[in-house]
Amino acid sequence: MTVVHNQQADASAVDDVAHASEVGRTLTAWIRIADVQICVEDQGKGPALLLLHGFPATRYLWSRVAPLLVDAGFRLIVPDLVGYGESEAPPGVRIDMGSQARWMEALLDQLNVERFALVAHDVGTAAAQLMVLNCPERLRGLALLDGVFGGDWAMEAIASIQAWDPAEAHRLFAVLRRRLGKTDELREMLSAYQGEQGGLRLIRASRDLDPRQTKHTVDGVRASGIPTIVLWGERDEFLPLERAGQALADSLRTSLVRLPGGHFTPLDCPAPVADALRSFLTGLSSDP
Repeated sequence: MTVVHNQQADASAVDDVAHASEVGRTLTAWIRIADVQICVEDQGKGPALLLLHGFPATRYLWSRVAPLLVDAGFRLIVPDLVGYGESEAPPGVRIDMGSQARWMEALLDQLNVERFALVAHDVGTAAAQLMVLNCPERLRGLALLDGVFGGDWAMEAIASIQAWDPAEAHRLFAVLRRRLGKTDELREMLSAYQGEQGGLRLIRASRDLDPRQTKHTVDGVRASGIPTIVLWGERDEFLPLERAGQALADSLRTSLVRLPGGHFTPLDCPAPVADALRSFLTGLSSDP
């Protein structure tokens, strides 16, 4: 997905939009909610899907899956989480996943979306689980990809970022790119965190992650009765399939779809991800 040039939006089209622009079926908007600003892409027509990324990602994570789901007849709402990518939060505001869940619900209110299915990856699945507990009546379905299970957020993988000296923030991107930038797509996504400001954003985001927020959510998600599916990369080295994926699926008493990729499955293997999501989503109730 490409961010388009900024233009003033029609205030009647999207409430409280700082600026927005449209190319074809894709609208990119910057929407203010209280004291934060969320950059979101809105594309396609049909039943609404909210797609959430994790750490250290941006909405670009869904860039290869989104066109396939739009073609399948869905409306996609794809934000940068607050404090990630092009979404902003003022200093001192926590950007933990509990806050993200509340902001995402408010974002959907701004976009006049009442009912939706939720697709989330990595720690974005923590925000997704909390949204299930906060507003279960709004969700048509839930898909969790390579995500968190209980208090297992693979925090050991980001311990060095949490401990990084902010005075050396400008050096962080080079290390991150060397560790994670195994493909052109991953390098493109990570490029949002170049330079001193990019490094500071990553340090801040990593320090606000709190695995205690989902330590006891799985039972509530299961009890909600919302149709749920778990998708996992067979080569996920951060949250291994057998340790986290199978355990999450078993706890939710739902099926596990094995995908031919690593941790960042929406970029690693977009066609299998889209196929699994399309099959799951088209089987949901068709109510708006």
